[in-house]
Amino acid sequence: MKIKVPATSANLGPGFDSIGLAVTCYLVLDVLGESSAWFIEHDLPGIPHDETNLLIQTALAVCPDLQPHRLRMRSEIPLARGLGSSSSVIVAGIELANQLADLGLSDDEKLEMATQIEGHPDNVAPAIFGNLVVASYLNQSLDKIVVDFPEAALVAYVPAYELKTSDSRQVLPDNLAFKEAVLGSSVANMVVAGLLTGDLTKAGRAMSQDRFHEPYRQALVPEFAAIRSLGQDHGAYATYLSGAGPTVMTMLPVGQKSAFLEAIKSQFPDQVLDLAVDCKGVCVED
Repeated sequence: MKIKVPATSANLGPGFDSIGLAVTCYLVLDVLGESSAWFIEHDLPGIPHDETNLLIQTALAVCPDLQPHRLRMRSEIPLARGLGSSSSVIVAGIELANQLADLGLSDDEKLEMATQIEGHPDNVAPAIFGNLVVASYLNQSLDKIVVDFPEAALVAYVPAYELKTSDSRQVLPDNLAFKEAVLGSSVANMVVAGLLTGDLTKAGRAMSQDRFHEPYRQALVPEFAAIRSLGQDHGAYATYLSGAGPTVMTMLPVGQKSAFLEAIKSQFPDQVLDLAVDCKGVCVED
């Protein structure tokens, strides 16, 4: 059995902790067979191989009496880079328990579990459902809407350095002035309206006017301003911090992708990912 979970790009500017997009970069988990103890093969530095691994911990939180298995995990998703690497592991762990214990969980039930573990739905929701997901989690009440994303090319610049979510959250203010919060809300509303109606020009313009997190986090990603300028030179709809960063995502017309890829690779030395929207979310193959 094979479990495949997509990477995710969250926030899309002002959709802080509530908007996420599944993208074509994957974690793949192979279930190799029963064993006397849990063991997960992988080549990720510093990540445990036994039952203390987050994936196995998640599976056991869903179903504590699971028979131990030998697993193999391969992940294309860069760690601690703002592409939902931990969320993909959580979703894979829930799906592992679902399959091994034959729980028959619905996608909504998986989302409830994943959100309780992760604390917010912006990454786990698109990892489960695919596509674009707008979600809210307030007072233990979870709502979500899954929609098709308008046609666009996605190019992710992935810096060599990590930026942990906990560190990235430390630069955020404890409070926003009322007028600033209203402005931030109006910008977020325009992003959602633009995406739902397929108007990426207006949605992208609103993404660049975020008031909730990007103004505070951009200083942590020194390449951001130059990549945004480069994107504008190539007709990009928007350039935004993916999740907590440091990955910088550029959204542009499909016809502009090749020229932009060539330009960004020539100017920046780190990893560049040519992505598209994943429409399936987590899936299981025999």
